[in-house]
Amino acid sequence: MVVETMKKEHLSIHATMQEFGINDHKIIERWERIYLEEGPEGLAIERRGRSSTGRSKKLPKEVEEDLLAEVQRLRAENDYLKNLQALVLEDERRQRRKRR
Repeated sequence: MVVETMKKEHLSIHATMQEFGINDHKIIERWERIYLEEGPEGLAIERRGRSSTGRSKKLPKEVEEDLLAEVQRLRAENDYLKNLQALVLEDERRQRRKRR
């Protein structure tokens, strides 16, 4: 009712606070955000307490296997590139020594 009245009568948050006797403007801002995002039904949901972070849900077996395979492939590629870089640097050092 507070948010709907504020919208219908084009009231500011502070004017709405005075009209309804609410001491904290953040409450009205929170209600307005919920109203705009979820509609009037969103205000009926109980929102007290901390949200549950909990453990993340398990991935499907296929997805988990694909991710593990990709990690292994990327690690092998990373090792290959490190070795290649070391070989290139060594070759450059040898070329410099030969020029001297």
